[in-house]
Amino acid sequence: MYSNFFKRILDIIICIICFPVFVILYVVFGLLIKLEDRGPIFFKADRIGKDSKSYKMYKFRSMRTNAPTLLNPDGSTYNAKDDSRVTKIGKFIRETSIDETPQILNVLKGEMSIIGPRASLASVLDTYQEDEIDKMKVRPGITGYTQAYYRNGLTNREKRLKDAWYAKNVRLWLDVKIFFKTILTVLKREGLYTNE
Repeated sequence: MYSNFFKRILDIIICIICFPVFVILYVVFGLLIKLEDRGPIFFKADRIGKDSKSYKMYKFRSMRTNAPTLLNPDGSTYNAKDDSRVTKIGKFIRETSIDETPQILNVLKGEMSIIGPRASLASVLDTYQEDEIDKMKVRPGITGYTQAYYRNGLTNREKRLKDAWYAKNVRLWLDVKIFFKTILTVLKREGLYTNE
């Protein structure tokens, strides 16, 4: 009942409450992003959602325009502290996770949830193994089990398995724990970089 009905209602309520904060962030960081390099405020990424359907995920742009996509050997996104593709304001919004806040638009559209598995690149769908694919049974989240407890401290395979576990065990109490753990993880700035 929770995962099929109440979770979506909670998502909408939380997004409506948070929307004024998002508008303030959009004005402040949108201006800073524009001032730094004149490029677009949003980065729209092709991601895999529920039932393996692709969608455009919104983020505040943290990289220079037309920056190349770099992947690690396991298919995860390259992410390092000294990444020259990242702008000055981009580094700050990444480390504070402010870059993720535009995803409340995806939540309102029904493409994402506040809490769920991390959305994967659409280009890597064919690399999923059979025991990982359950991850696609639920909407991806702005935050989730792996982000809250491990952030970037796991291999791509480990993240997918834990996300698949979450998708099969969605509960209100688990989402509440993930929500508060996410706040602590962001404040402590734990596990920020995949590539140290």
